[in-house]
Amino acid sequence: MTATARHLISISDLTDEELRHLVTRGVEFAEQDRPAGTALANRVVGVYFKKTSTRTRTAFSSGTLRLGGDLLTYQPGDLQLNTGETLEDTGDVLSRMIDVLVARTAEPSADLRALAAQGRMPVVNAMSTEEHPTQALTDLTTLQRHFGRIEGLRVLYLGEGNNTASALALALSRYPGTELHLRTPEGYGLLTDYLDRATAQAAEHGSLVTERHDMADLPRDVDVIYTTRWQTTGTTKPDPDWRERFDPFQVRAELWEGSPKAVFMHDLPAHRGEEVTAEVLDGPTSIAFWQAGHKLTSAMAVLEWCAGGRA
Repeated sequence: MTATARHLISISDLTDEELRHLVTRGVEFAEQDRPAGTALANRVVGVYFKKTSTRTRTAFSSGTLRLGGDLLTYQPGDLQLNTGETLEDTGDVLSRMIDVLVARTAEPSADLRALAAQGRMPVVNAMSTEEHPTQALTDLTTLQRHFGRIEGLRVLYLGEGNNTASALALALSRYPGTELHLRTPEGYGLLTDYLDRATAQAAEHGSLVTERHDMADLPRDVDVIYTTRWQTTGTTKPDPDWRERFDPFQVRAELWEGSPKAVFMHDLPAHRGEEVTAEVLDGPTSIAFWQAGHKLTSAMAVLEWCAGGRA
């Protein structure tokens, strides 16, 4: 493993060059009939998920095996974190026994930073409260494959400003000419820090990030309409009337009247009839399930990068 571990806890951890490299490798793996490699030969990857996962956990597990590595999985109750051992001590110990740790805590990113403090074992954020960086890499890989470019693409995002939206804003704003128009319910927008960072990056890179809390004056002729599940990882919302706030932001077929060439993306799982209608999710404009397939190839790109390959 590299002398100084390459962690991926936030998209902000990556340089512009590293971000583009990971997207390029994700596309290269995706264009292989059966993606494979040897970057993880004789290496062990630990996968620790405290929350449910279909795509991300399977992607990193399968990706480890396809890259020649061995896999060690931890259930939510397996580690001594449950008996009071600190995150720092846990990371220190694991770093002496495994080569990469992929962790989903659905808790603050600071917890993952604590696991990464040992500096030897790369730590990959498979989703924290604030950010889902590997989802953003999946999204960019999907855009690159579908459109042949990311620069200049216009994305309309509807729904909660959750960890997927935060990561997408940090990633897309680093590509010149892109536009990300976030329409989120009042009180459910991006965290202020993430919105501020994304808009600052956009100013630096010649792109645009905007957020509004209504559905008036939607941008026309966007390339992508994107939404996510309204209840991320099964979390509940304190406002008992939250569905009334969210309903105007549902993705319906009428949105294509203003953007007839747009494709539909969703990070999945989806709840038909809530954030998106079945007509859209299962319709001809949807690339959501093709997008999900890029979870694997993006995970492989991340694992290879963490192991020090093809930098």
